[in-house]
Amino acid sequence: MSEQPQPVAADRHTDTGAGRGRLGRRRRGAESVMVPDVEFTSYYGRPVLKAAPWSADIPAYLFLGGLSGGSALLAAGADLTDRPALRRTARLGAASSITASFGLLVHDLGKPSRFVNMLRVAKVTSPMSVGTWILSAYGPLAGLAAAAELRQLVPRRLQPLARLLGFAGRPAGLAAAALGPAVASYTAVLMSDTATPAWHEAHRELPFVFVGSAASAAAGLGMLGAPVTEAGPARRFALVGAAVEIVAERRMESSMGLAAETLHEGTAGTLMRASKALIAAGALGSLVASRSRVVAAVSGAALLGGSACARFGIFHAGQQSARDPKYTVVPQRERLDARNST
Repeated sequence: MSEQPQPVAADRHTDTGAGRGRLGRRRRGAESVMVPDVEFTSYYGRPVLKAAPWSADIPAYLFLGGLSGGSALLAAGADLTDRPALRRTARLGAASSITASFGLLVHDLGKPSRFVNMLRVAKVTSPMSVGTWILSAYGPLAGLAAAAELRQLVPRRLQPLARLLGFAGRPAGLAAAALGPAVASYTAVLMSDTATPAWHEAHRELPFVFVGSAASAAAGLGMLGAPVTEAGPARRFALVGAAVEIVAERRMESSMGLAAETLHEGTAGTLMRASKALIAAGALGSLVASRSRVVAAVSGAALLGGSACARFGIFHAGQQSARDPKYTVVPQRERLDARNST
């Protein structure tokens, strides 16, 4: 995520859509003259904000990071309750998805050295800096836990290494699980810390949406990869994740004000509707998935798809809100009017 949206400077003689006197009423002596609604435009048709210059790499990075964090948590639970097939699925899923997520991030940055350069300092006030250190600590732990699942593939002459991996698997898995919620949610803090209206206005609920989405995705992967006899924790995780995601999304939409429109329009609207339908279907399917491997697989795929649609939908909603000056200008005017009226 190479740069954040920044305001575009407007000419001081140009009406940006928030022109004084064009909204509400214009005073002329004792009279108030109603002014027609205006179309929100900006200087030479340029938006007030620059949309983030991010490609599809970034929403995919958001989804895979959430999947990894949720899977690490599910793997720890499977390990502690002696469910080896579920543990293996979740550990391998956590390691592979965080590797892919990291690859997408580096591709967006342009070259690996830029990620390494961010490790030169640690700033607790910077979501990007904190996220970089979280990924740097989490990735090796998730990888070590996954390697423990593959120790049977180690050649016989390297059996001491295989035994070492066996001993390290549980501690590494538990440590990765402790960082899992942060891996799943730090990107929400990173996005809401930008000037992009739809993301910034969702700053209170967006981390909860991402955590619920991560739990749903991890549960879906567990239901796909583990036999139904071991997938009980994944099915329960699906119900919890779906409930958190649905409730948090509703709260988010009600608190976003005007920017919530972007969640219902265009590409973002299509993706968010698909997400809700898939998450609901996956959660309902998880209630009966213990009886059928096919139902478990279909429900798991629905949960994974719903989580991915949510991340892509929220991403597109933010981009749309940055391109349309209405979502920047109207809330600013409302806040200014509220201050002036007190």
